[in-house]
Amino acid sequence: MLTIQTRVNDEVKIEADLLFKQMGLTTTDAVRMFLMQCINSGGLPFTPSIRKPNEQTLAALKNDDGNHYNSVEELSSLWK
Repeated sequence: MLTIQTRVNDEVKIEADLLFKQMGLTTTDAVRMFLMQCINSGGLPFTPSIRKPNEQTLAALKNDDGNHYNSVEELSSLWK
């Protein structure tokens, strides 16, 4: 048997552990189930998608001192 290691931030690990515990699973069980579902479905068991900004963010992109930004990334580049 092989070991898989991955890094996630503390908050993600804590929240995932709690969620899986409520389902009667360990995080290891959940990862094993995810991998098996990938194998069984021949790909990811869900459709990946990008996060879309909410209405408030979209409004901010269009109304920042009369400037118009096409993406959150473009706007956030101003603070780098």
